[in-house]
Amino acid sequence: MDNSEAPLNGKVAVITGAARNIGRATAKRLASYGASVVVNAVQDREAADAVAHEIFESGGKALAHIADVTNEDAVNTMIETAAKAFGSVDILICNASVRAQKSFQEITVEEWHHTIAVTLNGAFFCARAAAPFMIKNRWGRIIGLGGMSSNLGMAKRLHVLAAKAGLVGIIRGLATELAPHNITCNIVAPGHIETDRPKSAGPRPSAGTSPPINRLGDVEEIAGMVHYLCLPEADYITGQTMHVNGGVYYGV
Repeated sequence: MDNSEAPLNGKVAVITGAARNIGRATAKRLASYGASVVVNAVQDREAADAVAHEIFESGGKALAHIADVTNEDAVNTMIETAAKAFGSVDILICNASVRAQKSFQEITVEEWHHTIAVTLNGAFFCARAAAPFMIKNRWGRIIGLGGMSSNLGMAKRLHVLAAKAGLVGIIRGLATELAPHNITCNIVAPGHIETDRPKSAGPRPSAGTSPPINRLGDVEEIAGMVHYLCLPEADYITGQTMHVNGGVYYGV
């Protein structure tokens, strides 16, 4: 690919949870439009390396970085590594999350705290580490991957609902605080998306949640929305939740 005139040429994107599914599709999409990409995973080095290799083979720039986003020191090292490798950090995609289904009466305290830590602590640590680079550059994008479950009150996902609702609060707060620095912050909220996860790991369409567009969404459709929010055309969009769910939830 020739990225010399690509819309994101010269931008550096850090994507958490990027080894598979939406994260992988987003990493490849941003790289195809010129961004240098850091592919983060919590422990699967082989999968993260594979995504980075795919990007490299297509003519893009990428590196894989293993880091637990619940560990602030690990996050700081990841952001520093990105800046040293590519010159700065311009785009942060907070995609790391926990998606297991379990009745609220069966959720352990450890599972509750871990889910909150991955989604909320992870976004907080990543944003705090990346924001100084964006402030210095007078440009930035912070995008969190939310979900429709917190809007619909889906069963057997109380820990995930709480975490995703909190992520919306974090992103809206960041949007207000960082707007003077020309940094936009938004949520992309996927609906039922076809992934390689086991059926037990996430919601499937059921009575009351089947989309009017009668199919599962594709990871590329989510990556496309994330990509759009990174473009100059989205400069005036901040603090918003962009629902991509086939019409299950209209956000009104």
